[in-house]
Amino acid sequence: MSDNLDDVFSSVPRYPRRLDRREFWRVAYPMVYVSRQVDIRFKELFKRGLVKGTVIPISGHEASSVGMAMPFRPGVDSIALLHRNLAAHFVLGCPVREAVCQYLANVESPTHGKEGNVHFGDARSRRFPMLSHLGGMLAVAVGGAWAARRAGEEAFGLTVIGDGGSSTGQFHEALNMASVFKVPVVFFVENNGYAYSTPVSRQYNCERLSDRAAGYGITGKTINGLDAFEVYGAVSDALEMMAKDPQPVLIESMTVRLLGHAVYDNAEYVPEAEKAANWERDPLKFSRAAAMEACGVDEGRMSSIESALLAQLDEKIREALGVALPGAGTVPMDVFAPVRYPALKPYSAKGVRNTGAVNAALDYILAENSNAFVCGQDVGKFGSAFKTCKGLLDKHGEGRVIDMPVCEAATAGFCLGASQVGSRPIMEFQFADFSTEAVSQLGLNSGTWFYRAGAPAPLLFRMPSGAGVTLGAFHSGEFEGLWSRFPGLKLFYPATPQETYEALLAGFYDDNPCVVFEHKLLYWGKPGDIEFDGDLSKVCRPRKYSEGSDITIIATGAMVEQALGAVAGKKYTAEVWNPFVLAPLCFEPIAESIRKTGRLLVVQESGGVAGLGGHFIALAARECFSGLKRAPELIAAPDTPVPFAKEFESAHLPDSARIACVIEKMIGGMP
Repeated sequence: MSDNLDDVFSSVPRYPRRLDRREFWRVAYPMVYVSRQVDIRFKELFKRGLVKGTVIPISGHEASSVGMAMPFRPGVDSIALLHRNLAAHFVLGCPVREAVCQYLANVESPTHGKEGNVHFGDARSRRFPMLSHLGGMLAVAVGGAWAARRAGEEAFGLTVIGDGGSSTGQFHEALNMASVFKVPVVFFVENNGYAYSTPVSRQYNCERLSDRAAGYGITGKTINGLDAFEVYGAVSDALEMMAKDPQPVLIESMTVRLLGHAVYDNAEYVPEAEKAANWERDPLKFSRAAAMEACGVDEGRMSSIESALLAQLDEKIREALGVALPGAGTVPMDVFAPVRYPALKPYSAKGVRNTGAVNAALDYILAENSNAFVCGQDVGKFGSAFKTCKGLLDKHGEGRVIDMPVCEAATAGFCLGASQVGSRPIMEFQFADFSTEAVSQLGLNSGTWFYRAGAPAPLLFRMPSGAGVTLGAFHSGEFEGLWSRFPGLKLFYPATPQETYEALLAGFYDDNPCVVFEHKLLYWGKPGDIEFDGDLSKVCRPRKYSEGSDITIIATGAMVEQALGAVAGKKYTAEVWNPFVLAPLCFEPIAESIRKTGRLLVVQESGGVAGLGGHFIALAARECFSGLKRAPELIAAPDTPVPFAKEFESAHLPDSARIACVIEKMIGGMP
C-alpha cells in the first residue's frame, strides 16, 4: 500500500486485468482516503474565502467513485462524470494538484479559471467536462464510445447520473439510444436518497432504479455503493459481459451523502436519525477496515501511511495556493477553435435547386471523409423529410447514413461525443422547430465546448427552416435569432444553390459547431448554377446580389428573393445583401454600402423580436450613424406563431409588394 501521493493514482491496473480483493484494497484504500481529505480541505478553503462557487462535497461517494472508475482506461474509454465524482477524476488521470487549482480558479487550473469547480475534464483523453444540466452528459459518452468502436477500437463508455437525474428525459433518451445501437456503456446511477433536498420518493415509484433496464432490453443491477470492491466487481463484470455482447448495462449504486448538497447546505431536510445512521455507514470507515484486513496492515502502519499522504496533500495545496490568479487579458477567452480549411475538389453543376445542392454537398462529404456520417430522423431509406438525403444510404451504407430514434437532445449530445473521438457528425433536425428540444446540448454544451474544454468540436447541424409551405406553428420557424444568442456557434444562412453547397462544405470542414439554416421554401426555389473552385477560404463573406445607390437592403432566407423582386425594374436602385454567415458576423462590407446609400432596410421572415433585424439596425446605428439620411426600417412578420391556412400565412409573411412600399416611403416616393 503506497504512502507516496504521486503513485497512488498513477499505477492503477486497468481492464482487462482484474484485481483480487487483496490487490484491490492495496490500491484502492489510499485513493478513498486521499479523496476524503481533499473534500475536507476544500470545505476549509471555502470557509476561508479561497475557494468560491458551488463546492459539492463528495463525502460518502468516494467508494462508489473509486470502484467504478478503476477498470476504465484513460484515453481509450469515453467517460462522463458527475459533480460528486472528484475521486473518479483522480483515478482516471487528473493530478490532485490540478484539481486543487481548478477549485482555486487560478491560471494553472484545467480551465484557466474560466469554468466552475466541477466543470472540468480532459477532452483529449476522453474524460469529458461536465454539463450541469442533469442527463446531458450521458449521450456524449454514448457518442464517444460508439465512435471509438466505429473506428475499430475495443472501447467502452462510463457515464454517471444521480437518482434525481434519472428522472430527466435525456437519461431515458441516452439509455434507449445506447440500447438501440448496442453501445457498450455502463450507465452508473449513484442513489444517495436525495436530489439536493428532494427525496427519492418524489423521483421514482419503482422498487429499484435498476429495474428500468428491463424496459430497454438490457441488464440492470443494484449494488452496495459503500463497498468499493463490490462496485469494482460489478463494473468489471459489466465490462467482461459487454466485451462478449456489446450493449449498455445499468448499475444502480446505493450510497450515502454524508453532508448537504453543497457546502452552504446544512441538510436540515434530512432527519437527524438518518444523518447519524449514514455516518455509521461511512464508506471511508468501511474501506479502512477492509483494507487493513485484506492487506494485513496494522493500525500503526495504516496511520503512518495516512499521515504521509496527508502531509503530501497539504504540500500540494500550499503549492496551488501560491499560483497566480488570472487577470483580465491574461487568459484567452476564445470561443472558436482555429479553422484550417483543406483544399477541396472543384464542383460545377447547372440548373440545380437547393435540394440538389444539399444532396450534392452531403454526397461529396461522405465520399471524401470516411469519418463523416449523417444522422437524424428518417434520413436513411426515406431520404429525409424533404428528400435532401435521397440516395445517400444506398450509396454510402448504413454506418454512414443513420436513422436515429426520436430524441433530438440525445442525438445532439451523441454527435458531440462522437466528434471528440475522431468522427465528424452531420445531424439533420427534421425541422428547425425541433432544434428547441436540444437547446442545452447544442447551445450550452456544444457551443461552449472549445471555451471550456480547449478542444475543437467539429459538428454540422442542418436545420430546414422557415414558412411558406403551410405547415403551421410547429414546423415553420427559422430560429436564427435564438441560436445567435449562444457564443461558440457558427451560423450560415444560404439563399442560392451555390451558397447552400458552400455553406455545407464550410460548416463541415470547420472545427467548430456550425448550423446551416436551409429554408424549406427555397428547396424548390429558382434553379441556379454551382461553380465552386474548391477554395473554402473565400466562402465566409456577405453576399451582394445587386448594385445600387439609393438604399441598402439586408435580407435572409426566402426574403432574399422577395427583396430582389421589390427592386427589379424600378427606377430606384438598391444593394441587396445577405450576411450569409450570421455568426460570427462580418458586417463591414454591408456597413460600407449603408454609408454609400444612406438608407437601410432590413427584411426578415421571423417576428420582429425573434430575428436578427434589430441587431443589424443597431450595428448600422453604431457604425454608420453620421452617414444615415433617415432612420433604418425593419420589415418583419408579426410576433405571432406562423398561421396554418394559406390565406393567413400569405398575409403573415413579408412580400415584394410590401417591401417596395417601404422602399418608396424611405426614398421619398420615387416611382
